[in-house]
Amino acid sequence: MKKRVAQAMGCLLVMTMMAGSLTACGGKTETKTETETKTEANADKKESDVRVALICSAAGQNDNGYNQSAVEGVKKAADEFGIEYKVVEPTTGVPQALESLADDGYNIIFNLEYDFEALIQGTGGAQPIAEMYPDTTFVCVNDNPNQDENGNVIHENVISVLFDVQQASFVAGALTTLVNENTETLFGTDEYNFTPAEDGGRSVGFIGGTNSNGITVFSYGYIEGVNYEAEKLGVDYDYYAKYDAGFADSATGSTVAGTYYNQGVNIVFAVAGSVGDGVASKAKEEGKLAIQVDANKDDQQPGYILTSVIKNTEVPVYDIVKEAVNGKLDDMEAAQTYSLASGAASITDLTEISKHVQESGKDKWEEIKAEIKDVEDKIADGTIVVTDAQSGEEFDASKCPNVTVK
Repeated sequence: MKKRVAQAMGCLLVMTMMAGSLTACGGKTETKTETETKTEANADKKESDVRVALICSAAGQNDNGYNQSAVEGVKKAADEFGIEYKVVEPTTGVPQALESLADDGYNIIFNLEYDFEALIQGTGGAQPIAEMYPDTTFVCVNDNPNQDENGNVIHENVISVLFDVQQASFVAGALTTLVNENTETLFGTDEYNFTPAEDGGRSVGFIGGTNSNGITVFSYGYIEGVNYEAEKLGVDYDYYAKYDAGFADSATGSTVAGTYYNQGVNIVFAVAGSVGDGVASKAKEEGKLAIQVDANKDDQQPGYILTSVIKNTEVPVYDIVKEAVNGKLDDMEAAQTYSLASGAASITDLTEISKHVQESGKDKWEEIKAEIKDVEDKIADGTIVVTDAQSGEEFDASKCPNVTVK
């Protein structure tokens, strides 16, 4: 894939960490930003001509997960390589932010928001932004919109970053079934209020921020993982899902999760930014369990978060910037995929929830962890293949006969 990284400005600006604003031609503030070229930490590093911008999703750069991890990746690159970077929380739309940043000379622009149409296809008859700025490398995170119906690359200056979160979600689904079938043995009834199987307790919930491939990839993997263990145990599960919860309102997460818990659901998986914080709070209130996402948030509500499905955006952000600094960006494939083996997609090590397993449940807990390790190994060696919605694979509900999607 051929890309050209734009050359440095005639004079490199040496700046300390500062808050700024990205301004349109007419002077209207479009975004809140954070900018850095060189700090005391990287003062002895050779300055690079690579300038990086990172556009956050709606959850914002301090979401303790998806966005924050990406920011940590670009800061790590700044400390090591002396690059300039800008973190942007767009207030007037992603397309405007992309154009403004490209106009300002940022030669690598990461877009963490699910908004790629103007970049790839163009909107309202306008030229695609990728075509308008051929010397800028745009990075789409969580989806691969840069391919046509035949799978061919559309723009050679666009990189798509995908995480095999379907694999991690499958593992979380398998864990869900195993734990749900043994709640009383594992946790007792003093601090928890799990619904028995005969009263509707064989049901799980999923809350997604938006109905996109970047969200459904979690859900489909989760369903398949729940089904994998349910089929082995000869039990049936109901699956409740909402795909339009947004990413910013924790109250929405609390409300939806409360509905699910009242229907008998014992475990709710949230892939919705700060909405998941409301789910975790409601889990504690109801004496049930939640699954978080993006970063290790298991201690957010200790004992009430079963695990977190980690999508560590720090890894690809740092990797791509490093390749650019080393002059190897042209050698990168148009689609970069990070699997369980990469460490960028996984579940947590279950340390926090292990603290809440009662003594009489320790043996069962060890059995469950051994089964989860077996599942991970089978995914790694290809024995278990999980549907990847991000790559355009279709979910086949008939292959999950032990899960009924409501």
